[in-house]
Amino acid sequence: MTARLLQVVDLGVMPYADALALQRDAAKARLSGVLADDVLLLVEHPPVITLGRSTKAGNLLASSAQLAARGVEWFDVERGGDVTFHGPGQLVGYPIVNLERHTLDLHWYLRQLEEVMIRALATCGIEAARNPGKTGVWVRERKIASIGVHARQWVTWHGFALNVTTDLSYFDLMVPCGIQDVVMTSVERELLDAADGPWLAPSPALLDDVRARTVAAFGSLFTLTPQPVDAVAFAASIAS
Repeated sequence: MTARLLQVVDLGVMPYADALALQRDAAKARLSGVLADDVLLLVEHPPVITLGRSTKAGNLLASSAQLAARGVEWFDVERGGDVTFHGPGQLVGYPIVNLERHTLDLHWYLRQLEEVMIRALATCGIEAARNPGKTGVWVRERKIASIGVHARQWVTWHGFALNVTTDLSYFDLMVPCGIQDVVMTSVERELLDAADGPWLAPSPALLDDVRARTVAAFGSLFTLTPQPVDAVAFAASIAS
């Protein structure tokens, strides 16, 4: 049997607007059949806040002037969920997945994305878990990863954000994911706090390491074989 492939596209650091346009184009290509395989877009963004469909008034605490002073853009987007932050040191993943090849259930898909990060973090020596009733991934009472997705005709876009070496002070600009009094954390912080962790201090290549572990966990959980694809070639392949 031919292995089902997962095209893994590392976009490097890319402005949010450019990545949003690319994932929308990729979703259209997946819907039309131009893309025959599922895709995982991986990216770091310059500082940006996004407001999902469920964002409640008042959960963005900073004014436009305050955001500008910190160099933070903001966007209203079609994904589910409330307000969140993306920025340097954060692993953002946008899976363009056709659920008709997996399970036709968005709740199942959300739990799968959580499980991808739980498994990846476990290989780093971090015991992460779900928090019943709240989407995302947690390390005890601290939130380490957020999820917000959108789907049309069972093809997904938007996705997950895993804090690796993220400057967590940016989350003070909002009520993260609309959860009052939530404490955000990162892989870096958890490793530094762990007396018996696999590293005495985070490696400078920590983000690259976590990226590789996340790709492996995603491929394993979705029964797909990861295949790296050049970002420029990928964009050209879906250009309309």
